[in-house]
Amino acid sequence: MASEAIKGAKVLMVGAGGIGCELLKTLALSGFRDIHIIDMDTIEVSNLNRQFLFRQSHVGQSKAKVARDAVLKFRPHINIKPYHANVKDPEFNVDFFKQFNVVLNGLDNLDARRHVNRLCLAADVPLVESGTTGFLGQVTVHVKGKTECYECQPKPAPKTYPVCTITSTPSKFVHCIVWAKDLLFAKLFGDKNQDNDLNVRSSDAASSSENVEDVFVRRNDEDIEQYGKKIFDHVFGYNIELALSNEETWKNRNRPKPIYSKDILSDELAQPNGNVDKKCAFDDEFSVSAMASLGMKNPQDIWSLKENSRIFLEALRLFFTHRGKDVGNLTFDKDDQLAVEFVTAAANIRAASFGIPPYSLFEAKGIAGNIVHAVATTNAVIAGLIVIETIKVLQNDIKSYRMTYCLEHPSRKMLLMPVEPFEPNKSCYVCSETPLSLEINTKRAKLKDFVEKIVKAKLGMNLPLIMNSSNLLYEAGDVEDDMVAIYSANLEKVLAELPSPVTGGTMLTVEDMQQEFVCNVNIKHREEFDEEKEPDSMVLSGWTQHVSAPENKDKPAANNGASTSGASVPAAESDEISIVSPTKKRKLTDVPNAPGNEARNHQDELQVIDDEDDLVMLEGNMEGFKKRKLS
Repeated sequence: MASEAIKGAKVLMVGAGGIGCELLKTLALSGFRDIHIIDMDTIEVSNLNRQFLFRQSHVGQSKAKVARDAVLKFRPHINIKPYHANVKDPEFNVDFFKQFNVVLNGLDNLDARRHVNRLCLAADVPLVESGTTGFLGQVTVHVKGKTECYECQPKPAPKTYPVCTITSTPSKFVHCIVWAKDLLFAKLFGDKNQDNDLNVRSSDAASSSENVEDVFVRRNDEDIEQYGKKIFDHVFGYNIELALSNEETWKNRNRPKPIYSKDILSDELAQPNGNVDKKCAFDDEFSVSAMASLGMKNPQDIWSLKENSRIFLEALRLFFTHRGKDVGNLTFDKDDQLAVEFVTAAANIRAASFGIPPYSLFEAKGIAGNIVHAVATTNAVIAGLIVIETIKVLQNDIKSYRMTYCLEHPSRKMLLMPVEPFEPNKSCYVCSETPLSLEINTKRAKLKDFVEKIVKAKLGMNLPLIMNSSNLLYEAGDVEDDMVAIYSANLEKVLAELPSPVTGGTMLTVEDMQQEFVCNVNIKHREEFDEEKEPDSMVLSGWTQHVSAPENKDKPAANNGASTSGASVPAAESDEISIVSPTKKRKLTDVPNAPGNEARNHQDELQVIDDEDDLVMLEGNMEGFKKRKLS
């Protein structure tokens, strides 16, 4: 029976990374004959230690295609169809999903997971979800109408740091990393038109508001050494002095110390490129290294202030001299050695100014890249569990479905904790269509704020359509030319001033045609919001609320997201693990003698990553939500 179900099954895998490589291999060896794989990523050097289907020669190639070729070498007679594409592309619609018997997720981010969940619900196709981080992992089964969907329970909200903390009053090294990566690096080497919270006015322009010159723009008559010194003195010297001028800020805080290049590198600045090894050659643009140029080798060394300053100036010089064609289009990449060197040096110099201990390049890279080191064995265990649940789904063996948690330390003498899945959450706005409620200032907020911060960011819609009663306010995607200008104009209008005004009591209908997902949002007008606690100036409720992620008191990691002006800067995500009995769901810390309880007295949250494949989404506390066994 199982053998026939396996042979006749058509399976869709989404993700060909750490879990995906193990899963494809296990599916092939288990007898599956028709497998389709979607993955938009290409292979990177950092993947090779655990994604065993890939080799050095594959770097830069499609993960999905190389994984297919590797498996066909030992299973040549099965059908594996790769798609080097984004699962959110229009071609992967509900009709596409309907052709499969089951969908298996090995994804790396919450947005894509929610998108696949909704497509599976619309297509009525079972979904087996999974995730790992370090030694921890989980597998869950989601079947429409029979078990809870992926969005029935809270998912962790990304930890955010207020912009004022990042730009003015950092107190932790992670604040300095976020500043160096999302503000300074982006300002110097990224899109010049992107909003950025860095002060760009020099001391020369401080007294005049007219014709203000952006200090980050390099003048035609300015050589790279002069430009580097100008940037250094502006961000670590002048901007700190400017911050110190606000006495109120420092009444209960330690005052930072301005740092100028002439005070740290007085001897070297007398000569251009002081102590730089001019003979250092680089094979390609990604091998360019300030450390190599300066003869520094050990990434685990903690650099002095002078060494950080030299790395900063040399990295900036190398970006413009060796990678000039990329400047203006760069985004931070943890696998870009020069970018990591620059961010580490900049963060350490800023940390020195604010009395924060410095970190090594190795440590800083882990924070900047949200790296929790992956364990290949965990991926293999989780892949095996996915296949086990897939076979149960294909046999329609509902009573045998299990959510399984993989633990780092034994609990009740078990490393794997199987739990019966739960029925759908009747208040889930995705699978139960429960109306939502949004508190917002309808006289100040624009339609584009609602679209970006609520519809896309919180509701996870990609091609939204927004209606007020029978009036269409906005539609994304392929629209008629004469409507494009109208929708664009609507986006810039305040909600209360739209052609069909949105005020307190208005019920908006929001739909994503690709996901075949519709929800209603009840608008409640509210005048004021707390800028620190409610940085978006709007509050969405009546849904499965995100779980707040408190700061890790030791070494929190910064998220890879870019900052936006006036908003909070995202940091690492975190999750609580729950151990669940068939009748009651409890936090791990509530279980007597549960593994790691001693450590959890100091750190109650599990840090997770948004790397290329290993984001784990473990269930939060479900107090007040009664669950029953599936019959």
